Amino acid sequence: MKRLAVLHRELNPVPETTGGSVMSMVEFHDWWAERSAAGHFAVDRIPFAELGDWEFEAGTGNLGHKSGRFFTIEGLQVREGGVPTWSQPIINQPEIGILGIVVKEFDGVLHCLMQAKMEPGNVNTLQLSPTVQATRSNYTQVHRGGSTRYLEYFVGAGRGQVLVDVLQSEQGAWFWRKRNRNMVVLVTGDVELHEDYCWLSLAQIGELSHRDNLVNMDARTVLSCIPFALPDGDGATGEDFRDALVRSYQYTTEDAPGPALHTAGDILSWFTEAKTRCDWSARLTPLSATTGWHRDDEEITDDAGENFRIIGVRVEAGTREVKAWRQPLLHPRGEGHAAFLARRVRGVLHLLVQARPEYGLMDMVEMAPTVHLLPGQDVSSIKEPFLRDVLEVGGVKTHYDQKLSEEGGRFYHALTRYQLIEVGEEFPVEVPPNYCWMTVRQLIDLLRHGHYLNIEARSLLACIHSLC
Repeated sequence: MKRLAVLHRELNPVPETTGGSVMSMVEFHDWWAERSAAGHFAVDRIPFAELGDWEFEAGTGNLGHKSGRFFTIEGLQVREGGVPTWSQPIINQPEIGILGIVVKEFDGVLHCLMQAKMEPGNVNTLQLSPTVQATRSNYTQVHRGGSTRYLEYFVGAGRGQVLVDVLQSEQGAWFWRKRNRNMVVLVTGDVELHEDYCWLSLAQIGELSHRDNLVNMDARTVLSCIPFALPDGDGATGEDFRDALVRSYQYTTEDAPGPALHTAGDILSWFTEAKTRCDWSARLTPLSATTGWHRDDEEITDDAGENFRIIGVRVEAGTREVKAWRQPLLHPRGEGHAAFLARRVRGVLHLLVQARPEYGLMDMVEMAPTVHLLPGQDVSSIKEPFLRDVLEVGGVKTHYDQKLSEEGGRFYHALTRYQLIEVGEEFPVEVPPNYCWMTVRQLIDLLRHGHYLNIEARSLLACIHSLC
């Protein structure tokens, strides 16, 4: 595999002026404003009766498309100890889509081909997206719209050199066993640049990740899977936190103890043990059998009015393969919260990782940020007092704090506050059994495989890359 040290932010400061295909940040923001103004976008709520090709199935009550493709809204029933405990609607999208980024070197620096893409659920309409972000139904043109640009670099005989190709999960609270193919491919030849696309370095994308709701969720998950390499040596910069973070990228121990608190074997055993503690099961049921929820002409909602809703929308998008369509969306109430607590151990930054069950996950449990709250949950719902205290009082320093959108193709205005909070030496190294301290390198190594890190952990890891 090509050495990816060129991705390191330290080696590639954001350029002030450029030429040719590569943009400066000033040029990017001019281009972004132009793309925002160029497209006609409109998203309006509509009653279910106006959803057109979407309908509720007789008998089951499931909401699906007449083609049998795209996705369905079904019911989920959870049993604990063999006893039914609760149920909810859930999105069932069994097909595997492609989230892919084309990369190419310009003057020795790797750049990503990124897209200005409209999604109906985006709070700000347009967000920075991967080169290809398409469901199988979309790129096989079930919608009878235009073809997916740059798809040929990811499938078929002419695809680029594959650097990343891994199936990763999405939100287990809202999707039933949803996976997408996360890909990065390297090209060397000329790539015709469409007006909705631009080339950006990892340093530039990292800078943009410090703006609310700009780099979308699909871009973040692909970026997190890139196997970052840092220069040899101790990477000293003279900044204590940054030095500890750089060392966290460098240190992973396979068998012997070292700067990392736990070996790879220790981590895999901890994760396996967490799965064995699960005393619950989940299965799909007809939407009409979902208890504690009701449907009217406008939405499907829980009786208490505290959870998400299912709504219908009418969409107009001049820059999409299909210029107008209608669909259901999942509309959360409030904002989510995802935070990694970070602590220096022997001069190496460690992140406190949680083994978190989610009922829609294919493998029951995945690694999540230290704090992972769904919309509608607040700090008081955290069981561990030592975590509540950090969020209520604050840590040594918060190094990252942004509100970022979740997937806009299925969720309406779904926002999560992402944080990296450093704690001091008074914070315990010994933690409850569902938590484990890991280095950044150990998390990156796990991302060569699917079903280890959940989507929120991957999103936050992509943001942490921008701090190097």
